[in-house]
Amino acid sequence: MTPRVSVVVPAYNNAEYVAETVDSILDQTFQDFELVVADHSSTDATMDVLRTYAGDRRVQILTTPAGGGAKANWDRVSEAANGELVKLVCGDDTIFPTCLEEQVAAFDEHPSAVLVASQRTLVDAKGESLIAARGLAGLSGLVSGREAARRTVRSGTNIFGEPGAVMMKRSVLKANGWWDDAHPYLIDEATYVGVALQGDVVAIAHPLATFRVNAGQWSVRLAKQQAGQAAAFHRSLRHTDPTLVSAGDVRIGNAKALATSFMRRGVYFFLRHRMS
Repeated sequence: MTPRVSVVVPAYNNAEYVAETVDSILDQTFQDFELVVADHSSTDATMDVLRTYAGDRRVQILTTPAGGGAKANWDRVSEAANGELVKLVCGDDTIFPTCLEEQVAAFDEHPSAVLVASQRTLVDAKGESLIAARGLAGLSGLVSGREAARRTVRSGTNIFGEPGAVMMKRSVLKANGWWDDAHPYLIDEATYVGVALQGDVVAIAHPLATFRVNAGQWSVRLAKQQAGQAAAFHRSLRHTDPTLVSAGDVRIGNAKALATSFMRRGVYFFLRHRMS
């Protein structure tokens, strides 16, 4: 029978963490799901770790040829999904035991919803908590997708959170052309906005997932590139629909995106020294 939920994991060089990721998915209180994992031609032992789950009937293990960036593997696992609802979890993140149960319940309670997002907990490489609850910019409960899109622009950051915090209707994701990498650093946020604009969003104001902050180098050049792509995304939304966000929204969002990118660089710099 077709599962209600497809959890999809696009893995790439995640040998150190992917077992923790997979275990967090398999240990859910909600069990009407499948797990689709695709290894994107990793050069470490990621595939060896994944093969240890091959005997679990809920797990489908795929491979993705090298190239194509994140979109190639994110689309690969999403297109292979069979469930009505889809949740992408990156290969070094985890979800809380009740994550699927609570997010499916939100869809059941609100039939107009096309996307459900929760807050998430930021952790370091060792899994120790850095920020216990982050995301959603004050949203809670059922909100229109347009309001959620406007809020993320004005915040200058991805209020929906990393993929592990989000669940979407697969049919809407497919209709929107799968994952949107027109602005590669915003592949998740841009996709969420595209889906959200097709209906309503449910915001769950407590954490149901973790995001592992990589302590690798975050350069000034990279910070500027990310902020530049955020600004371009904000402008594209206004160009497509001037009633969605105002010129003032775009100016505020662009300024906050630049500030946030450099603040994030500072956090990564701190973590690199903390872990050394």
